[in-house]
Amino acid sequence: MSFNPNAKISGPYVNSVLAHLEARKAGYDEALLLTQQGFVAEGSGENIFIVRNGVLCTPPLGNILPGITRNAVIQIAKDLKIRAREKKFHLKDCYKADECFLTGTAAEVTPVGKIDKKIINNGNIGPVTLRVKTYFEEIVKGERKAYKKWLTYVQ
Repeated sequence: MSFNPNAKISGPYVNSVLAHLEARKAGYDEALLLTQQGFVAEGSGENIFIVRNGVLCTPPLGNILPGITRNAVIQIAKDLKIRAREKKFHLKDCYKADECFLTGTAAEVTPVGKIDKKIINNGNIGPVTLRVKTYFEEIVKGERKAYKKWLTYVQ
C-alpha cells in the first residue's frame, strides 16, 4: 500500500524504504507500490511508465510523488510525438505491457525487463523506452539546445 506522498512526514519515506528492503530480500531489484484501491502507484524511489501499443502511460498525480524526471519524460514524449497519458492501471497491466521503465533523479530512465516473474519485451529495452532514454540522456549532456533551460551548470 502507498501513503499519500504530499504529506511530507517520515511515514511515506519509511514506507518506500521498507518496500525496497522487502523486495531486495525477496531477490528483486525494486518494489512497486500500490494505492489503497489496488492501482500501481510507483516504485520505492521512482515513477513508473508502461507502454502498450505505442502509448506511454503513467499513474496520475494524487498517490505518487510528482517527480521532476517524470514531468520531463511526459514533455519529451510530447516533443517526440509519442502519445502519453496519465492513467490508473493495475499490476496485471504491467505484466501485459509491451515495455516498462522507471524514472527518477537517480534512476533517470531505467528499463524494466521483468516484473515478478513476468518478462517484459523479452527482457530487452523497447523502442519507445530507448527513444525516450536516449533523448533524455542527450538533454542531460547538454546536446539538445531547446532544453538548455532545464540544466544548471556547475564547476
